[in-house]
Amino acid sequence: MLDLEFAELSDLGNVREGNEDYLGHFAPATPDERRRRGWLFVLADGVGGQSHGEVAARTAVESLLDGFRDAPPDEPVSSLLPRLVQDANTRILEASHAVGPSGSDMATTLVACALRYDRATVAHVGDSRCYLIRDGHARLLTRDHTVAAEQARLGLLGEEDAANALTRHMLSRSLGAGLFVSTELSDYPIAPRDAILLCSDGLHGAVTDPEIAPIVAPDADLRSAAQRLVSLAKERDGSDNISVQLIRVRSVERVGMYRGRPYKLL
Repeated sequence: MLDLEFAELSDLGNVREGNEDYLGHFAPATPDERRRRGWLFVLADGVGGQSHGEVAARTAVESLLDGFRDAPPDEPVSSLLPRLVQDANTRILEASHAVGPSGSDMATTLVACALRYDRATVAHVGDSRCYLIRDGHARLLTRDHTVAAEQARLGLLGEEDAANALTRHMLSRSLGAGLFVSTELSDYPIAPRDAILLCSDGLHGAVTDPEIAPIVAPDADLRSAAQRLVSLAKERDGSDNISVQLIRVRSVERVGMYRGRPYKLL
């Protein structure tokens, strides 16, 4: 059966007076729920400089967690997560109308990782990231939805130019920007000793991918590793809020699928 351990941490950084990041998780309460519903981890980064970014981030995370908790057991995660992200987008728009003109620009990024059986399904909008850490390497599972990153994917900017472009923090997608949101979804097999990292750009803007894996070593204490990542980001920069969620896979349940239903593999 899928078994995990995790740690999560959010920090103001060195400059900000408020925290516009928000994170949360759903942990199954029973063995049956663990098998049929699984786990969900969600992290959001309210758009800096915009009105009520912290409200947008909190609304997004709480909406996904509520929806995941109330969804029918065994609903395929591949269809569930995009639906929940769209619902969160709607709730942010409703919240923006409720607060009046000052909430007209309310928006947030979002990255969510659902774990069930032996799979991790990642949904994201914006530039908050998800990494898979395995065999001493941190593999980026998400693509930044920023203007510079989109231009790099089109071949209009080189990798180094995109990393230093003024538009590297300008989002091309976010929750709350319109009636509909385009969610990027991906699915990956997981194995015991794998680690998964969800983080805001306050971390990945200061700590490089090769530096992540040694800190999140298989024998590392996750709480200590989360604190080390945040501390390193604050030493390097710290101009933004910094949030991390670390998940380590202890065991998995290998399954196959037949007509949408799982069956155990021997």
